[in-house]
Amino acid sequence: MGIPTNRYSKITDKHPREICLLRSFPCAWGKCSFCDYIEDNGKDGVLMAQMNRQVLGQVTGEFGVLEVINSGSCFELPRETFEDIDKVIETKDLKQLFFESHWMYRGQVADLRQRMGVPIIFKIGVETFDYDFRQKVLNKHADFKEPCEVAEYFDSPCLMVGIKGQTKEMIAHDIHCLKKYFPLGTINVYNNNTTKIRRDEELVRWFLKEYSWLNEDPAVEVLWEITDFGVG
Repeated sequence: MGIPTNRYSKITDKHPREICLLRSFPCAWGKCSFCDYIEDNGKDGVLMAQMNRQVLGQVTGEFGVLEVINSGSCFELPRETFEDIDKVIETKDLKQLFFESHWMYRGQVADLRQRMGVPIIFKIGVETFDYDFRQKVLNKHADFKEPCEVAEYFDSPCLMVGIKGQTKEMIAHDIHCLKKYFPLGTINVYNNNTTKIRRDEELVRWFLKEYSWLNEDPAVEVLWEITDFGVG
């Protein structure tokens, strides 16, 4: 995946909010077998912060909610960018933030919640609660065994469906865990990219039919394309 061109958008369906795709330092893990989203990071913090400031400058505050995403975890954003987010919170009277983080940063989540001064919905790329598939196939480097462990730190898991090797039972269990342990969640339908991980078309068709009710579930956002939030 190359460098995105669309970095600001508005989500007006479930949980209306503005969303900004910012640049960050490289993902600290960077070895997930399904991820080729690595070109949108960098090592020049000054240049990244300047560009992020321009993107954040588009925020109007009309919904009172802002989601910030990047190629990796929010903790890999430049320090100056966090200062700019602080300013946006104050000047646009924001009431809530959405951030995303890898499991490895779970020990820093509580501190950031306190530091930002407004409630945060913390997302995490779980992909699946099936330990073996997550660790051995997807290489997530997220060694939790039970969903309740994730729920101690994070509010909203991001799941992935439609991958070769997944089963209907695994997906059903994942969605059950999402609904049981978390107030919110995102489900990404997998699309082929430059990695060796492939999409299972039959499984996707089954998911579309079996879980069509999720489209009406206010707590779950289903993304059929990586750009469905309007950025990327």
